[in-house]
Amino acid sequence: MCNRAVAVTVGMVVTGMLAGTAHAQSSVTLYGVADVGMVFNSNAGGKQQYALASGNASSSVWGLKGVEDLGGGLSAIFTLENGYSATTGTISQNGTFFARQAFVGLSGNAGTLTLGRQYSPAYWYTGYLTAGGSWAGSGAGYGAHPGDVDNLDTFARVNNSVKYTTPSFYGFSLAGMYAFGNQAGSIATNRIVAVGGGFARGPLKIGIGYQDADRPNFSFFGNKANDSATANNIYSPVYAGFASAGAQKIFSAAAAYTIDQVTLGAAYSNTRFTDLGTVAVTGLSAAEKAFRGTAIFNIGEANVKFQVTPALMLGAAYSYTQSSGVTHAHYQQVDLALDYALSKRTDLYTMAFYQHASGTDSRGLPAVAALGGVTASRTSIQTLVTAGIRHRF
Repeated sequence: MCNRAVAVTVGMVVTGMLAGTAHAQSSVTLYGVADVGMVFNSNAGGKQQYALASGNASSSVWGLKGVEDLGGGLSAIFTLENGYSATTGTISQNGTFFARQAFVGLSGNAGTLTLGRQYSPAYWYTGYLTAGGSWAGSGAGYGAHPGDVDNLDTFARVNNSVKYTTPSFYGFSLAGMYAFGNQAGSIATNRIVAVGGGFARGPLKIGIGYQDADRPNFSFFGNKANDSATANNIYSPVYAGFASAGAQKIFSAAAAYTIDQVTLGAAYSNTRFTDLGTVAVTGLSAAEKAFRGTAIFNIGEANVKFQVTPALMLGAAYSYTQSSGVTHAHYQQVDLALDYALSKRTDLYTMAFYQHASGTDSRGLPAVAALGGVTASRTSIQTLVTAGIRHRF
């Protein structure tokens, strides 16, 4: 998930004079998060599991941000961000080093233009208003909607993308993204188009987003170093059986309103895997190969966050997911969180998540509970509890 840690500038602000000409001011910032906690999973593939895990409350990351003042209100910017495991020291995101973000661009009075591997605009405008995209286990994705099928917890990023974001105008802003598929002979193959918009002023925040990914198994879910160019890159049983889709289309909307110490939020998303059976994917079962038409997921969420004191936060959320079209399944999920800040950069957390599934999932099998970021259950129920410490630097 996106790291909102307070970055600490470790680079030098360089100012020089050469032949009487002032050079532009520039800086490089190193930032990150180290997050480790104990995790209990009631049913990890049929067995109880106790583990020490990294990136529970938010992902363990480190990154570099840079800015150079070009004059006239224009700056050159870049971000390189890596996800890693604080328990093993290995990199995450299936072997891609700067898998979370890697882009360069220009920012000024006319807005911001960036090029590289980036978050979809939908996350910036709607995902951060959901429980899973903010306080409910956003690192591992425990609080994500089933399988993060709507990407509001941003399990997946967008490669080869060009994104433009407008300046904020009385609280309103817009963003648009186009990602090239980089396929010889076809500009449309594996391309991704996304737009988003929002309003944030005073106690009210509203966001809306839309994304259309061509051949999502390869363009969106399979765009990391060790992903497959032929097999299924979708691991959640919630929608792994829809890897043969010609496109994935996601619409999302969310809002939050703060009253004193309480923030009330609501979100809705509609995800469609269209043109099933049109993309060749190896390893699919006979039932998965037989899917034709469209798979649809409608998701609603209500959440509340209570800032009891400046140091203590309580959160609760409920979401309901219904799949329809080629299969029919239902998922109900409850997220609970408590966070206590020891300082501005260090906090202790404990969270609990419960999911109940029913119906038939994307594999054509009885639906199983599948909380994000962990091994799915063998039954219709799954409970996860975690407690740990997070330090931002």
